[in-house]
Amino acid sequence: MPLYKTIAPNENTQLLVWKITESLNELKAQVALKPNMQLRLDGMKSELHQRAFLSVRMLLKKLGLTDFNLYYDASGKPHLDNGKHISITHSNQFAGIIVSDQPTGIDIELQRDKIQRIATKFADKEFTYLNPENTAEYIKQLTVIWGAKEAIFKIRNEKGISFKDHIEVDSFKGNKNSTSAYLQFSGLSVKFGVEFTEIENCILVYASQY
Repeated sequence: MPLYKTIAPNENTQLLVWKITESLNELKAQVALKPNMQLRLDGMKSELHQRAFLSVRMLLKKLGLTDFNLYYDASGKPHLDNGKHISITHSNQFAGIIVSDQPTGIDIELQRDKIQRIATKFADKEFTYLNPENTAEYIKQLTVIWGAKEAIFKIRNEKGISFKDHIEVDSFKGNKNSTSAYLQFSGLSVKFGVEFTEIENCILVYASQY
């Protein structure tokens, strides 16, 4: 399938989402990989993960980039050779990237009932504004919170950061599609802007560091 969604949060940021409908062979025919990335692809046991991996490269092509412009540091964080910041995500049938002049993170999460069972592992102060009595809304809100914390973690990518203890997401009641979040870790205090939207049965979240 062609590009599913594009968002321009500001003039220096581009967000692209791909819906993964192509077969593995169709994607392979359109993507050139560096030798080490080809080895990584070949080592993946899940075909869905392979298709997601290649779909990310399809998104890079939409921005005039290729796998050869992308590299990963020792901690696994992706970087671009042009100095711009990049964050990558994939979940279920979607893959997404965000590229910006400023530190930014992205996450796509499938809305699932089981998030209710693990909520206390990643949320804390957020329970003051959550309403578990409305199950559908509760699942959506929890998914937004998880996605926001995942996106922020991707920006900082520091060992020891706890979603529950170190990242707090402000209330976003009503029809709001944005909020703020805060990371307090190892003497560091950083504020982030968070935006989110639904794409089919998933929640797309992206965060930028102020």
